Amino acid sequence: MPSDFLDPSGLLENGGPILWLQAALAFFGAVFVVERLFFFHRARINVGDLLVGLSNHVRRKAYAEAMHEAARAPGPVARVAHSVLLRHSMERPDLRDIAQEAGQLEVPRIEKNLRAILAVSVLAPLTGMLGTVLGLAETFQRITERGNAAGSSELAAGVLMALVTTAVGLTIAIPAYLFYLYFLGRAKRLFHRIERTGIEMVNMICDARADTGIVSMRDELDARRREERKK
Repeated sequence: MPSDFLDPSGLLENGGPILWLQAALAFFGAVFVVERLFFFHRARINVGDLLVGLSNHVRRKAYAEAMHEAARAPGPVARVAHSVLLRHSMERPDLRDIAQEAGQLEVPRIEKNLRAILAVSVLAPLTGMLGTVLGLAETFQRITERGNAAGSSELAAGVLMALVTTAVGLTIAIPAYLFYLYFLGRAKRLFHRIERTGIEMVNMICDARADTGIVSMRDELDARRREERKK
């Protein structure tokens, strides 16, 4: 029996029904981890290079080229920059609100499945503890029913079930929690980049507007209304 401890068929035989629940947790945890790895890989972008490229277009008032470059770049950082560029004629407070709202819309996408990975890391050892309790309960039940007549192999089955479910639960929980911490750090860094991009885009547009003396659309409308009132 000890030689079959690490064998998959031996694990299924010795782990009992709890092992199927742990297998389901491991499967869903792996799916969530792969999905997050793919998401953060696609979200990788050099924010400095993106801002430099957009700045060159904004200084020349080539907003169409700037929006095209932002739309072509992947990830939430580029989407926030594109949202601000779409409304480049608005005032600074309005642009700041737009950048903030665009960043908030990206939060659910960034935090997707993070809680699910954390749930797997928490539930896996709990199922192992459940298997331990059930295995020990089965052992004591056999001792109570048969007393000294209970064989060592029968008693070892319950103990082995407790050990197998505990080991499998910890094997699932430790990598899941490490991946959760890793993705949480990536998410925080991505939030910082989104906030930086929003601030830089607002300053970039407003500074370019002030340098050339071009006023916003709202300023033009207010000026026309004042002229009409004077007439």
